Amino acid sequence: MLWIKAFHIIFMVTWFAGLFYLPRLFIYHHNASDEISLERFVVMERRLFAITTIGGALTVVFGLLLIWRLGGLDAALWGFGWWHVKLLLVASLIGYQLWCKRLMGQLAQGNSPHSDTWYRWFNEVPAVMLIGVVVMVVVRPF
Repeated sequence: MLWIKAFHIIFMVTWFAGLFYLPRLFIYHHNASDEISLERFVVMERRLFAITTIGGALTVVFGLLLIWRLGGLDAALWGFGWWHVKLLLVASLIGYQLWCKRLMGQLAQGNSPHSDTWYRWFNEVPAVMLIGVVVMVVVRPF
């Protein structure tokens, strides 16, 4: 059980590292003007997205293994509000990553639909979600 939990945390860190840095690349990409930099950001974003996706997928896999080891759908966890909030945040992170993929495609086509300020705020979303996930799991406020 502890090995599963350890790998769940390791891959969560990998996932979040990508979610923290990918939107930062969007800011740099948005502000770039020369062709070499634009092409470089497309490659960097694509590679980072792949690593981030692997981290996210393995986070979910090891999370599901933890649920299974705790009794699956019959587990007592399902009665706690903090657990539902954590799952909602994880689902939101998956949605956020899919949104990042969409933005990557737009930027790769030379279309930057948002302002520099918007990308900077977008970049902060995973940090807020990480705080929420950690508080739910460690503090279990309800």
